Amino acid sequence: MDKEKLNKDLFRPAETDEAKSEEIQRPSLTYWQDAWIRLRKNKGAIFGIVVLVLIGLMAIIGPHINQYGTNDQDLGLSKLPPRVQGLEEIRWLRLDGTKSETYEAASVEAAKERLRSRFTQTDDEFITYDVKSEGDGSPESAKVTGYYHIYEDKGITDQYFWFGTDTLGRDLFTRTWDGTRVSLLIAFVAAAIDMLIGVAYGGISGYYGGRVDNVMQRIIEILVGIPNLVVVILMIMVLDPGIIAIIIALTITGWTGMARIVRGQILKLKGQEFVLASRTLGSSNTRILSKHLIPNTLGMIIVNTMFTIPSAIFFEAFLSFIGLGLQAPEASLGTLINEGFKALQINPHIMIFPAIVISLIMIGFNILADGLRDALDPKMRE
Repeated sequence: MDKEKLNKDLFRPAETDEAKSEEIQRPSLTYWQDAWIRLRKNKGAIFGIVVLVLIGLMAIIGPHINQYGTNDQDLGLSKLPPRVQGLEEIRWLRLDGTKSETYEAASVEAAKERLRSRFTQTDDEFITYDVKSEGDGSPESAKVTGYYHIYEDKGITDQYFWFGTDTLGRDLFTRTWDGTRVSLLIAFVAAAIDMLIGVAYGGISGYYGGRVDNVMQRIIEILVGIPNLVVVILMIMVLDPGIIAIIIALTITGWTGMARIVRGQILKLKGQEFVLASRTLGSSNTRILSKHLIPNTLGMIIVNTMFTIPSAIFFEAFLSFIGLGLQAPEASLGTLINEGFKALQINPHIMIFPAIVISLIMIGFNILADGLRDALDPKMRE
């Protein structure tokens, strides 16, 4: 294209406004304000926050919503299925207080007879049937689903157990949220202790370096070399099983991961100019660590703590599941799942609801930790 044919009116000289040369185009934000803005854009992290807040609220108020106590037993009400007022007509939710099983037999009547024996009933007074297919004389040609109205059979049509009852007739809704409270308490206390010990140990090791760092890291390597489960089992055997024993067992070696992370960050930061300036101005080692180095590693500390909490919850549930955790009648998510596992085939609701709660807790903390890792890392800024 010939440059001389271009319309000169399309071009104009650039104008500079000295009054706006120093104008800040982006609002001034602190580190935490910027992190919060980026965290809000992460839908997964917000979902995790909402889930954890709701579970935390239910752990506080859940055991007090209905009239049933955590350890109130009534063997006459044992193994009742979930029943929620207003949802009885929605059969696919399975919250109508009925037990249902499906059998195949050579005829419809044979299938019904098997269902009666399964429900320990002699007649059809409290059983309704749904015939899926009629029998034609061939083996297992009839398929029948039976619905056992156990609440009507026991004469408790005015009572509602939202999560059902366990093998001892205790309300599972109350016990689930009470167990959630205990599991969260153990996890938060263990994570807080891990954070305090790990930050102090890793900060001192990384800042002083040399022989101090060498000795302290060899101690960590010895602790890491011992299987964590062995240490926990030994501690629980020495101490009486309970919340204190589990917390101590979880914190004996749990702080080593935090200490290593903090040490690595301190080694990277202690040679920076702001540390040299603080030392030049006469700051003590304690002040440099507490006022300058540790605050600059706070993002990594928070993220690692958020990953530590679900790990502690899962480990506590594992200990309770294998019988080394809390003892009856105390409840935690692990003990509830252990009790439900024994009756999984016949009464799956005893295990399903605690398993759903612990799964939501694990998912919520993990996706929130992922969101915090992205939000607190300046390198992830768009």
